[in-house]
Amino acid sequence: MTIRWTKLFLLAAIGIYYALVVLDNLTDFNSNYQFVRHVLSMDSTFIGNQEMWRAIHSPTVHLAFYWTIIIWEFASAILIWWGTAKLLRAMREPAGIFNTQKRTAIVALAVSLLMWMLAFLDVGGEWFMMWQSSVWNGQQQAFRMFAIISLVLLLLIQPDLDQQA
Repeated sequence: MTIRWTKLFLLAAIGIYYALVVLDNLTDFNSNYQFVRHVLSMDSTFIGNQEMWRAIHSPTVHLAFYWTIIIWEFASAILIWWGTAKLLRAMREPAGIFNTQKRTAIVALAVSLLMWMLAFLDVGGEWFMMWQSSVWNGQQQAFRMFAIISLVLLLLIQPDLDQQA
């Protein structure tokens, strides 16, 4: 049961993280909007950057990108909490049932990993050259979250076994 509780609490901790992130993005909308705006505008990349043709200066596109991230975070939060609830309900069930109840949580963590990899590391980090900015660079945070979520996913996918008396 200790391993099951560990899986459940780590998953719930990620759910709490996403709940706070979505809350922060909605209650302090402008702070993170500015982050997205500067990354997409590429206005703090290296001088003479030959990739500036990629920059997007449209506030409408900036808002679309930002809302997409918020919706992705919200979807991750909902899926993670749904997965957490399913695991909690299956906590005392035999291992086979508990293992099948992990599916939603596994999908939730995969959706979350895709956001950090695709939106932040691939698109923001490489396409919009976020790595060149000393101010508007979220790659360390993105990698940190990718690593944390990956570790929880790796623990979660380990099959649970019925305990022998």
